Amino acid sequence: MLASTALAEAQDSLASAGITSAKAESEILLSYFLGISRGELAGRMFLNPDLLVGEGFGDLVERRCTRIPLQHLLGTAPFRSMELKVGPGVFIPRPETEQVVQIAIDFLNLLPAEPTALDIGTGSGAIALAIATETNAIVTAIEISEEAATFAAENFANLNANITLIIGDFLESLEDLPTFDLVISNPPYIPNNMVPIDPEVRDHDPGLALYGGEDGLDVIRDLASGVKLALREGGLFVLEHADGQSDVICELLLENNWRSVQVHPDPTGRLRAVSAIR
Repeated sequence: MLASTALAEAQDSLASAGITSAKAESEILLSYFLGISRGELAGRMFLNPDLLVGEGFGDLVERRCTRIPLQHLLGTAPFRSMELKVGPGVFIPRPETEQVVQIAIDFLNLLPAEPTALDIGTGSGAIALAIATETNAIVTAIEISEEAATFAAENFANLNANITLIIGDFLESLEDLPTFDLVISNPPYIPNNMVPIDPEVRDHDPGLALYGGEDGLDVIRDLASGVKLALREGGLFVLEHADGQSDVICELLLENNWRSVQVHPDPTGRLRAVSAIR
């Protein structure tokens, strides 16, 4: 089949399956199938309109039409300048988290020597890796899920990042932890009864990384008190949260005697993160 025909048919199939970015995803899937970059695909099709696609591409498109996440099919997900290994059992990093981690990076880059940072609920290791590769910080990451921690460990190794990975519960690990200059977390914050509409999230992201109790704040309440024990005086706590939760989280932090509590918008203007000083 001609590549142009394969792309057109893939785009139609993906759009019919309810995938809004059907054109881009059809190009990404074909590039992956051919083992080349998306830019190289465009160049080859321009130079050779008769470029052929072998058997098997239709099966890949069909799997995406069942709403298996694109990142699971590719085996990787982008985060800032990195490509991270992901798959079933680990939360797929989101673009909005790239803005949240920038708050931490800016703070750490103001500190002298080698500051220390802790990422709670590291998942694929995205936040920990961004900090380790873009600052001089000595980074520790904690993940309660052994399945997710496997992805983090592989990503740390692939990027030659010297990050200490702890598998376990943050609160139970507190007595063995030093104090840090910065603690950051993208915890589960979706209320249990607010099941996501998108099948990619609802059916494939691990529930442990999504749901935070009846109001979505169970883990955040634990962090509001527990993080103070792992953070030095004057250290910064950065927390990602859902749109609409900033007011109650700010009140929660103030009740726990955090200082300089600030809210931070994402690129669309939605308040999606809070920071506070111990």
